[in-house]
Amino acid sequence: MQELIRPQRFLMMGKIVWVLLVVVLLVQAVLAIDGVSVDRLNIWPMPHSVSHGHESLFLSKDFELNTEGTKYNDGSGILKDGFSRLLDMVRVAHVVDGNFSKIDTSLLLQGLHVVVLSADGQLQYGIDESYKLSVPASGKPGYAYLEAHTVYGALHGFQTFSQLCLFNFTTRVIEVPMVPWTVIDQPRFSFRGLLIDTSRHYLPLPVIKNVIDSMAYAKLNVLHWHIVDAQSFPLEIPSYPKLWDGAYSVSERYTFADAAEIVSYAQRRGINVLGEIDVPGHARSWGIGYPSLWPSKDCLEPLDVSNNFTFKVIDGILSDFSKIFKFKFVHLGGDEVNTIDEGIWPSWEFSLGLDDRITVWMQQPKNTINGVMDIKENIKLDHEVSKIYEAVFLNEKGTS
Repeated sequence: MQELIRPQRFLMMGKIVWVLLVVVLLVQAVLAIDGVSVDRLNIWPMPHSVSHGHESLFLSKDFELNTEGTKYNDGSGILKDGFSRLLDMVRVAHVVDGNFSKIDTSLLLQGLHVVVLSADGQLQYGIDESYKLSVPASGKPGYAYLEAHTVYGALHGFQTFSQLCLFNFTTRVIEVPMVPWTVIDQPRFSFRGLLIDTSRHYLPLPVIKNVIDSMAYAKLNVLHWHIVDAQSFPLEIPSYPKLWDGAYSVSERYTFADAAEIVSYAQRRGINVLGEIDVPGHARSWGIGYPSLWPSKDCLEPLDVSNNFTFKVIDGILSDFSKIFKFKFVHLGGDEVNTIDEGIWPSWEFSLGLDDRITVWMQQPKNTINGVMDIKENIKLDHEVSKIYEAVFLNEKGTS
């Protein structure tokens, strides 16, 4: 029977290969935006619309930022700092030591004129991140022009402009080839995220900042910071200062100020930080500092939901979170709440026979699955955040 099936499998695989090939060809055709070949573009991600010419310009020695006509006052310096990072990016690879006096002034770009149409600098989910970038043709000295609805759209425009630039080894200056350019862009998705897990793999602040910088280069806008899990609790929670006793070590911790610094650093680059604490499972590290959060000495997770202190701790964490994390969402995990498996450690269900208070609590009508979910809903409403869960809160006989 198997001998009869194998040819059919090969035939099916062949069909799949052909389908994938057709899909690839179609994608390449679609991405040939406005007649521009994808292979010739170094813009990432691919913009909504782009056109270019076949000439070149060069950045002047004193390439500057011009904000005349903008409604955004840049009191916090977000725009100015973003422009400085643009210059650092285009000049980082080589020393720019060319002789500008030998370059025709009609080929020199004097700066980038940026107009932000909104005075609001608040970063939040769903803001307008669109922008329009135009670089003039050679023989028309002056400024490239960038228009955006918000300062965060302008930051994306900076990234695109930096990707148009390259170091010319003949003139030893920064060149903008293929002018004139017109780029009209807006994100396809309002949530473009990257996750880091510092609960299982501690990352020093400079490393996290490097991740954020890389996200900005790719125009991502949400850093999903999985801070706490069963393995460690590295974050300082002022309301319950013993929680970070569950860190890997004294040196592998984040102070409250550290977390605020990460959020601020990301915000200035147009990136929201989505903080995650995993409840009620994956919480073994919580009980290092507060053992009463464990159902029993033999059952270290999930959290003991029969203990009112558990919900006071969660409430304190969210209260402290709200002082740092300003994003619309907070991630509360909810996945892999093991209530039946006696594998690595005794299950919660197994501990019911060892702990009368949990047995009594489970028998109360208000403490059904719906009752526990109501508690979590109230926590969400109290702190005016939206929750995100990975899976169903409780497992029933191994299903989720």
